[in-house]
Amino acid sequence: MNKDEIILAHKEFLFPSVFHYFREPLVVARAKDQYVWDADGNQFLDFFGGIVTVSVGHCNEEVNRKVHRQMDTLQHVSTVFLNEPQVALAAKIASITPERALTKSFFTNSGTEANETAILTARCYTGSSEIVALRHAYHGRSAATMTLTGQSTWRLGPVQPGVVHAPNAYCYRCPFGLEYPSCELKCAHDVEEVIRTTTSGRIAGMIAEPIQGVGGFITPPKEYFGIVAEIVRKYGGVFISDEVQTAWGRTGGKWFGIEQWGVTPDIITSAKGLGNGAPVGVTVARAEVADAVKGVTISTFGGNPVTATAAKAVLDYIEEKRLPENVTEVGGYLRGKLLEMQEKHPSIGDVRGMGLLQAIEFVEDRKTKKPATALTLEVLEEARRQRIMVGRGGLSGNVVRLSPPMNITKTDVDEFAGRLDASIAAATAKFQTVAV
Repeated sequence: MNKDEIILAHKEFLFPSVFHYFREPLVVARAKDQYVWDADGNQFLDFFGGIVTVSVGHCNEEVNRKVHRQMDTLQHVSTVFLNEPQVALAAKIASITPERALTKSFFTNSGTEANETAILTARCYTGSSEIVALRHAYHGRSAATMTLTGQSTWRLGPVQPGVVHAPNAYCYRCPFGLEYPSCELKCAHDVEEVIRTTTSGRIAGMIAEPIQGVGGFITPPKEYFGIVAEIVRKYGGVFISDEVQTAWGRTGGKWFGIEQWGVTPDIITSAKGLGNGAPVGVTVARAEVADAVKGVTISTFGGNPVTATAAKAVLDYIEEKRLPENVTEVGGYLRGKLLEMQEKHPSIGDVRGMGLLQAIEFVEDRKTKKPATALTLEVLEEARRQRIMVGRGGLSGNVVRLSPPMNITKTDVDEFAGRLDASIAAATAKFQTVAV
């Protein structure tokens, strides 16, 4: 099919809720390393990586070579039969979890399923049912994980009982109107009030992203999760770190985002970058927590030998190429470029993130911090014209998110920064012209 036929087929045969960033959908034809080509042959520098999924570059040859070999050997058997790729991946993950304290994995196909498994595990272990989540969070697209999600945009259909939401550590828009560090982390301590006033007082656990993804890479103060995890355990719950976007070196220097805050969780969930595009989800827990899931269960495609091979190959590649160190260096370089843009463009209210998870929040006025949603949309349109791919997020849709492959270079950042700067300038000029 040509581009127009693909767009028409999408309108006719897919759910209309499957949305796109642009006024005219971007039809992608192929990709390699840090580049993507559309159906018209235009080359884009990809700084979004399929929503924080392409961790080691599109169509990574070292990973794909191992995948091709596995496809010719054993493609599928389901979890009712053992296979080496699955247990090899589980052993690898156990060896790199914080303090090597989380040792037992359950494999699924997505972050949504991983989070569902984590909630089930927490409830089985504690005997309680209530879960605390955070405002602005995103945890998936099933009924349960939409209920956990703290954004109305992503909560479709009826919500499920047993979930309460605490204020998150959104320092740029503090829900208490305070400033860090004089705030004394009121948002963290308020989790205890939420538990005492909106639950039975004995919870199954709390699930939180170390850095909120869809929320706009909201990055908490370093003390936040240490305080929160202690409160959660005080009230009988387990702490679940949703690492669907923050794991595998993405934040720089460490395998998991929660390690940046000095916290060892009871359960970690992840997906996305683990497979570099292969559909994979994992829930890894402390042994005593995992052992509480009694009875029998299966996952038809979880731990599929081809997908498990891809994931293990990705982890090996990250380790061999020392990509977490590259993320720290190149991510810091990217952050510097974004801060330079903030000085130049008054519409950039905040620059935040860690490693190669970076975000810029657009506002109409830095004093009022009113979200500049329309401008952000125009920035994305201009970015498309500049042949760069970026993401969008935030409760008001006014945040541009950046998550390029972890093996990019400073040269890639230089090229990207020039194009992004031009995109912001062009979008701003259009709005100024309309105002006149």
